[in-house]
Amino acid sequence: MNSPSILTRRSFLARTSAVGLGTALATITDIPFVLKRALAEGTIGVPGSSGRVKKLLFIFLRGANDGLNAVIPYGDPAYNTTHRPSLYLPPDPAAAWASMGLAYFPSSGPNVGTYLRPDGSNLGGLALGNGFAGLHPSLKFLAPVYNAGDLAMVHRVGYPNQSRSHFDSQNYWETGAPREDLVKDGILYRAMVESGRTRSNALTGVSIQSSLPLLLRGSKAAMTNLSDTSRYNLLGVPNSAAGNTKADAFLRAAMATHAPDRKSRELLDLQYGNMSKTLQIFSSINFSQEFLDNEPTDGDVPYNLFPTSNATNGGYAARGNNPGKYVVPTSSYDFFRSLRAAALVLNKTDAIVAGTQIDGWDTHSSQGAATGSHANLLRRVGWAIYGLRKYFLQNPDQCSWDDLVVVTLSEFGRTTVENDDAGTDHAEASLMLVAGGRIKGATPSRPAIHGCSPSDPVPWVQGNSGSMFQTSNKRYLSRAFDYRSVLGKVIRDHLGATQAQLNRIIPGYADPSEALKSGGSQPADGTPVMAEPDILA
Repeated sequence: MNSPSILTRRSFLARTSAVGLGTALATITDIPFVLKRALAEGTIGVPGSSGRVKKLLFIFLRGANDGLNAVIPYGDPAYNTTHRPSLYLPPDPAAAWASMGLAYFPSSGPNVGTYLRPDGSNLGGLALGNGFAGLHPSLKFLAPVYNAGDLAMVHRVGYPNQSRSHFDSQNYWETGAPREDLVKDGILYRAMVESGRTRSNALTGVSIQSSLPLLLRGSKAAMTNLSDTSRYNLLGVPNSAAGNTKADAFLRAAMATHAPDRKSRELLDLQYGNMSKTLQIFSSINFSQEFLDNEPTDGDVPYNLFPTSNATNGGYAARGNNPGKYVVPTSSYDFFRSLRAAALVLNKTDAIVAGTQIDGWDTHSSQGAATGSHANLLRRVGWAIYGLRKYFLQNPDQCSWDDLVVVTLSEFGRTTVENDDAGTDHAEASLMLVAGGRIKGATPSRPAIHGCSPSDPVPWVQGNSGSMFQTSNKRYLSRAFDYRSVLGKVIRDHLGATQAQLNRIIPGYADPSEALKSGGSQPADGTPVMAEPDILA
């Protein structure tokens, strides 16, 4: 049997230049007419004084990240081996826990950046400079980003009347409308429509994953999803002489078809043109290009910023194929291919938003502490943000590190108390990481951790009846920030939305009682939350 025909970018463009672009979108007849609006307000997608546009890269941690095992509340005695017998991670005894401002991460001497050793030693949590919180050792590469002032950590993040369903809660995070099941379009989709650019730009929002996430989905304009940047399987006919002849004939016949103008036709024409332009744009990008760090990494050699094979994974190849020198798990190569593609799309095109996801965070069993499944997931995140910073610092084109914000999302946190399977169950609040060159990060006298301190406006209350046990059946970390406040801050003060636009992008902002901007007690469940975090310089 002949294999299906796979059209590469080059062959597809060659074929369409000869016979015209096929009607890949001809069956889409139920999409409403694209929103007609000029860029009348705001600066989303408008170049600034540098000539570049502010951009956003998202990483969705699907399955629910255990924030208590990522940024650890060592100052709370309720974080202990009684509640987490196999998950408890002791603090690094060498860390300077009383010092304020920066993370403990030696930049000189014999222990430069080597706390996550392959032999399993020195696996304690790193002090984060607020006298209370520590960083999981698998996230150690966040420390140099944090100490450069380019990372803020927002703890105890959730939303009112938290759902424990993965499906529902992911939807609410992506639509920006908790418990509003009729809302079917995404926050970042609405931001792109508000920009007014979806009509004139082939690319505005792009995801690199198996399917377009709800974050970028809506009915007034289509965002772009790439599941594989190396090929496009558009027709699926046999890869034979007869099959290729049939494909050519199909494209010729499609181009010859004429249809009268109708209200829905303009959207199809736009999508038709955008697909052609998108393929041409992507054909000019080398999605397999490798990028090295500009300095020795982890006391070793310069590592590849986006490891996609054993040979490019940390110091493995340079050290005689030593698996102890992997910087990320070998199971993470697909993620780093997607992350690299998202970075290239933002850096080489007019796209404003791009992102991808990491699956596998539903750690009900054998979660692990310093090592194990959760630690391996955190290693991906730590190196991803480190690698993104170095890539955009070294290779600024249409996007520099100062033009970018990187944000992590995850639908909820996990239980304070370990379950009987050495894991954690669905719970309430978790952690968001926000990175970029214009983030209001840590200085030697000021930490950049929000929501993980007894001195916060909504304080972290210590003890067995405190913040780690204040929600539902007393096993859940309580909420102190609404995730919409974090995203709203980024969309308005980084991407450039006006407050009026933000009120449309995230409807909760239009109701002051929701307390998204200024903080207060949220009426849906009476929980006090803090105002938008002070995360942008």
